[in-house]
Amino acid sequence: MQFSSYMSTNITTHKIFEKSNTRIPVVCTATPNCSKKVQCAITSSQLVEPGEEKNGKWRSLEGMVSGSANYVPLSPISFLERAAEVYRERKSIIYGSITYTWQETHNRCVKLASALNHIGVSRGDVVATLAPNVPAMLELQFAVPMAGAIVCNLNTRLDPNMLYTLLKHSEAKILFVDYQLLQVTEEAIDILKKTQSKHPLVVAISDPGSLCEYESLVDSGETEFSIIRPNNECDPISLNYTSGTTSRPKGVVFSHRGAYLSALSSVFMRGMGEMPTYLWSLPIFHCNGWCFSWGMAIVGKEIYTTKMLFNDPFLKR
Repeated sequence: MQFSSYMSTNITTHKIFEKSNTRIPVVCTATPNCSKKVQCAITSSQLVEPGEEKNGKWRSLEGMVSGSANYVPLSPISFLERAAEVYRERKSIIYGSITYTWQETHNRCVKLASALNHIGVSRGDVVATLAPNVPAMLELQFAVPMAGAIVCNLNTRLDPNMLYTLLKHSEAKILFVDYQLLQVTEEAIDILKKTQSKHPLVVAISDPGSLCEYESLVDSGETEFSIIRPNNECDPISLNYTSGTTSRPKGVVFSHRGAYLSALSSVFMRGMGEMPTYLWSLPIFHCNGWCFSWGMAIVGKEIYTTKMLFNDPFLKR
């Protein structure tokens, strides 16, 4: 299994100008180790090219320090927090007869993050999802990072063998599964057990409003939970995989910073105004829905979701 580069997966620095007050943009993400929790950090020595400090071209201003007053790690988590304040009563999700406002979505995500923390999910753990674009999928894109973990959205069209491969490689601690995909999940878990590999805790997602494990987990959380924010904006937020159609699957990591900037660019480059209406047909497992899963909170979108699986009759028309 190998990891490919996407959205600057290697630390990249721009050449420092001679003026000491020039701002230094840094874009980076971390490449995960499948046997260890994922984290990365930047040191001051990585912000200059070899020899530049000796030549006097780079120096820090006296008394310049970073702190909460002038720096906060970029993260899409802030989009949801802002939406809960700015678009408090505006509808965030419409799914059949189920509707949530942005304030309700934020509260549910905080409670879910709290519940994940209570069952043992900690910073750097991987939490996988296997579901179509139901409200739970949107909530998990925010709630998992709020718990300090890494979200891994799996293709709903995978067979048991491929699903087994990705679960084994990612070492997912929890797997959220739509009830229509429980059979293929059980077959993949059986393969994991036969190979004596670690297998994730499976949480079933049913239609919102019915009695199911997912809703029970959300209800068990606390609204006063203190969100676990990234230590560094280049900490990973998402682990994605190719589907292995041409070779073995490749893993791709998004950092909090990369996801933040991609979400912003996705919204602005498509000319979305404030409070648009969005029919969501792009699967979230495709590059986190091209980062719209986070970006829609920026402009307070009213999102219509539809449950479309590979064998949905609608797709066969």
